[in-house]
Amino acid sequence: MKIPLSSRLKACAELVNPGARVADIGCDHGYLGISLLKNGIAEYVYASDLREKPLQKARENAARFGVAENIEFCLGDGLARIRPGQVDTIVMAGMGGDKIAGILDAAPWVRDQRVRLILQPQSSANDLRRWLGQHDYRIEAETLVLDGGFQYAVMLVTYGGGQPLSPGEQYCSKQLMQSGSDLLVPYLDRVIAALERTAEGLQKANEPVKLAYYSTAVEELKEMRKQL
Repeated sequence: MKIPLSSRLKACAELVNPGARVADIGCDHGYLGISLLKNGIAEYVYASDLREKPLQKARENAARFGVAENIEFCLGDGLARIRPGQVDTIVMAGMGGDKIAGILDAAPWVRDQRVRLILQPQSSANDLRRWLGQHDYRIEAETLVLDGGFQYAVMLVTYGGGQPLSPGEQYCSKQLMQSGSDLLVPYLDRVIAALERTAEGLQKANEPVKLAYYSTAVEELKEMRKQL
C-alpha cells in the first residue's frame, strides 16, 4: 500500500535524520510518522493531536500499515506532554505560524541545539520567522513547496545563533533566497503585490508606523527579486 503523503509532508520528511525520535505535533491522519517508520528513517514517533477523531484515525492507519508498535499516540496540546529528551526532532506542519510560535514558547526545553525543528506554517510564516529571530532560533534551511495550488514554506530550525530579521527577511529569509527553488520568483511577486496593497491602505488610513514597516519590506523584497 502506498502512503498518501502530501508534498508538504514529503518535504518535511526529507529533513528528518535517520534514526531520529520524532514528535509529530498536530499529526492529523498520522501519515508523516507512518511514512518515517515504514521507510526506516525514524526510530520512534510521538504523534499528538488536539482532537480525538483524527487521532483515532491515525491509530487505525498505523495499524493498517503495521507500525503501530513504534508510535505513541497522545491527545494533547502542543508539546505539553512530551518529556525533555523523549524526542530529538519536532515536526509541526499545517498550523498557523503564530500557533507554532506559541507552542515553542510554552516549551522551554526545546531551546537546545540538539533538538531539530521542522516547521511548515500554513499561514503567517512571516510572523513565525520574526518570532524565531527574536528568540535566538536560527533558520538553517528553508524551501518552498507547491501543494494543492498553494505555496508553503518548509523550514529547518535550531536553537542558538538566531538574530532579529529585517522586515523583508521576515517574508523571505536568506536561507529561502539560497534555496534555488523554482517557486521563489512567483512567491516574491505574489508577496510584493500583496504588501503593496497593504501599504496603500495604510497610507490612506494615516498609520505611519505600520506603513514604514510594510514599505521597507516591499523595497527589500524588490531588491531580492532583482537578484533572481
